[in-house]
Amino acid sequence: MDLYWLYIKLGYEHVIDINGLDHFYFLIALTIPFQFKDWKKLVLWVSLFTIGHSLALFFSYFEWIKISSGLIEFLIPVTISLTCLSVLFNKNHKSSLKILVNLITLFFGVIHGFGFGFYFLQIISKEDAILALLNFAIGIEIAQLLTVLLIIILNYFVVKILKFDSRKWEIIISAIILFQAMRMSFANFPF
Repeated sequence: MDLYWLYIKLGYEHVIDINGLDHFYFLIALTIPFQFKDWKKLVLWVSLFTIGHSLALFFSYFEWIKISSGLIEFLIPVTISLTCLSVLFNKNHKSSLKILVNLITLFFGVIHGFGFGFYFLQIISKEDAILALLNFAIGIEIAQLLTVLLIIILNYFVVKILKFDSRKWEIIISAIILFQAMRMSFANFPF
């Protein structure tokens, strides 16, 4: 049983790892336009991201799908950039096509999952694989939901308490994250 808690902890730490900010950047970009009243939508998106991430880990672990790690390391910040651009150029996030956003979030989870799949192959034994993957996904989900909660609390503080214009807040934060994601993309350019 301790082994499975270890995988939950690994999943949790994967998201909050200061040396791998891709999850954090993606969650900020995804969450920054929203407030507490949007919690159901955010929980759905975080869960879809986790499902996509877990599917990619599963397919990568069992080597059913092989994708160049260089390409994945490039695509991860591209997904973050695209999320930031959607915030920067879409003033009314509530009018977004729900199904499209759901599919994109799931797909972005897949890309991020393949990025970690290469490492996961090295640390998990075949006999523990399924339960390890499930527990790892639980850890990821917990960390992502807590991260989203913290971002929403920060949004509330900045927009409602400090009375900072919400659209300006979205633009500033998205632009900062976009800059970081573009730096990551250029650093990992595979071609």
